[in-house]
Amino acid sequence: MSTGSMDAAIAAQWDRVQGQLREEFGDAAFKSWVAPMTVTDVRDGAVTLAVPTRFIRDWVLTHYADRIRALWNGENPAVRTVDVMVVTNMQRPDLNGGGPAAAPATRHAPSSPRAAAMESGRRTEAAAGRTGAPQSAPAPAPAQGGFMTAAPTGQVDDLSASLDARYTFENFVVGKPNEFAHAAAQRVADSDQVSFNPLFLYGGVGLGKTHLMHAIAHRLRERRPERRVIYMSAEKFMYSFVRALRHQDTISFKEQFRTVDVLMIDDVQFISGKDSTQEEFFHTFNALVDQGRQIVISADKSPNDLEEIGARLRSRMASGLVADIHPTTYELRLGILDAKAEQMGVEVPVKVKEFLAHKITSNARELEGALTRLVAHAQLVGRELSLETAHDVLADLLRAYDRRVTIEEIQKKVAEHFQVRIADMHSARRARAVTRPRQVAMYLSKQLTSRSLPEIGRKFGGRDHTTVMHAVKKVEELIAGDAAFAEDVNLLRRMLES
Repeated sequence: MSTGSMDAAIAAQWDRVQGQLREEFGDAAFKSWVAPMTVTDVRDGAVTLAVPTRFIRDWVLTHYADRIRALWNGENPAVRTVDVMVVTNMQRPDLNGGGPAAAPATRHAPSSPRAAAMESGRRTEAAAGRTGAPQSAPAPAPAQGGFMTAAPTGQVDDLSASLDARYTFENFVVGKPNEFAHAAAQRVADSDQVSFNPLFLYGGVGLGKTHLMHAIAHRLRERRPERRVIYMSAEKFMYSFVRALRHQDTISFKEQFRTVDVLMIDDVQFISGKDSTQEEFFHTFNALVDQGRQIVISADKSPNDLEEIGARLRSRMASGLVADIHPTTYELRLGILDAKAEQMGVEVPVKVKEFLAHKITSNARELEGALTRLVAHAQLVGRELSLETAHDVLADLLRAYDRRVTIEEIQKKVAEHFQVRIADMHSARRARAVTRPRQVAMYLSKQLTSRSLPEIGRKFGGRDHTTVMHAVKKVEELIAGDAAFAEDVNLLRRMLES
């Protein structure tokens, strides 16, 4: 049914859900991603939303579908799943008005999720993406991305997040920076015994943590589809726990999480400072370990560096195998570009790959994005894949990398500004006139470079990473409470970035 003929109650629920999404994500994101959606069907606890393009559908599934389902379930407990489908030639809504336009209630037949998950290097081609599944018997059931889960409660599918069919072990490029984490992840995925518990993967943004998490889940599905698995973000774990508290249904929540065979929590740093959520996760952690069930966790820092995580939980997370993923090397970046080019089916000149590997050094995600952008531009406008094309197409990205400063430049600029010697940046002097500029330089090094905390500490006279963490926290507090100090730091930052 179209929006115009919807039941008034359903229309009111959708309006309230949209209002909450606009409030949470802002007007720009709302107009780009939420406003184009149209409700086409609501029946048997399932809401079907139509969007005009597959790109919008994929983005909505990745970033908004779980939240839409949670909000709608709060409005109407009967709603348990949200499908997103592509309807071509649908009328686009008035983006200034914010309301969706009517769309034909035409369904596209989905392809096999299992086949899509097995297909290396490609996204699932299912036209409708499901963020949950109706309650059913405890037989294995496919979730979005071809990931199978099952549980006696029949509700684990609702909790498990979508899996990206591209993120498999076969598509993971192994090099020295990530070989240990890769080997550990494979051991967990291929073993029927719990070798180490938990497996804790950590590293910076775009280095492959989520890829390995998805790869483990895919391999588990292939090898042991009968095993009950939950893969989700720490943020979703928190939302699920808060919802259980709100509905006074914590018993069901505990049963869902403590009866699984494998629990996988991504980006656990997001529960920092959330004491109640940490407490529940701690008890869930203990219950699963006591039962010999596997736990896999990822974060952007090692367990000991997660400052706002309670000491008991940090100790538990560090009690298994902690595997870090280091920043990419030149050789690894070349390998990533080779693999990406092969997946895309294009011949990329060696000089272009070498140029990108030298220039884009932060993480694999940006590197792959740059190659995708370059190849798409060359194909769409009919240009040759060359160094000249790379310079033209990626000019903005390359300028951003050219502007990145070194720690030595930061130390020099800060020393000049505060009128201290550069040697003071490395000295053991504790006078405030020296300590404060040194802390500012450490803070700016953390903000403006991709160096790790231990690397920054070594540049400041071989100091420990905890000293850098303390400096960053202290400067943040001073910025919040002292307008003049904040102006000084912002001025230094602008000078360094210009």
